[in-house]
Amino acid sequence: MKLIIGLGNPGKKYQETKHNVGFWALDAFAKREGLSFSEKKCEALIGRGRRRVSGGSVDFILGKPQTFMNRSGESALGLLRAFEISFSDLIVVYDDLDLECGRIRLRKKGRSGGHRGVASIIESVGSEHFLRVKIGIGRDPRQDPSDYVLTPFPPDQHKAVMESIEKAVEAFPLLLEDKVTEAMNRLHSP
Repeated sequence: MKLIIGLGNPGKKYQETKHNVGFWALDAFAKREGLSFSEKKCEALIGRGRRRVSGGSVDFILGKPQTFMNRSGESALGLLRAFEISFSDLIVVYDDLDLECGRIRLRKKGRSGGHRGVASIIESVGSEHFLRVKIGIGRDPRQDPSDYVLTPFPPDQHKAVMESIEKAVEAFPLLLEDKVTEAMNRLHSP
């Protein structure tokens, strides 16, 4: 079983902000798979799915922590434990200030890069070894990063981010099958 966590902040106030790109990606994948976030467990809205893969099928959980970004790890750890999923089967999708708006990067492990949601997960699960799908939101040097992530995208950037989310969602099935190199090739190509 796999767990895909999308990072964001709950509530209407944050719904359209840059920091909620992880939620948007999970919403897009859920729509594509015909799933809904109809349950609440471990302080997260969850959807359950099953996907046919070569040699059988894989069950997966989509989770959107409702704990606010800085406490995402509590929810992630709770879901890993509740569904008896290894942290090596965890995939985290989130916004990245250090990537150009609309760019995507897949990483197998690493530090938080200053992202508080990722830092919370690393601290809670006790490991940096989990897949990350980072979606670039760019940076405005004139604006404090903590303020920048809590503002909506201008229309041109919003379009670029939505296109990158669609591209990321197309690679999620590969990640569910552990075809990480193939997913990297697809996501990192121009």
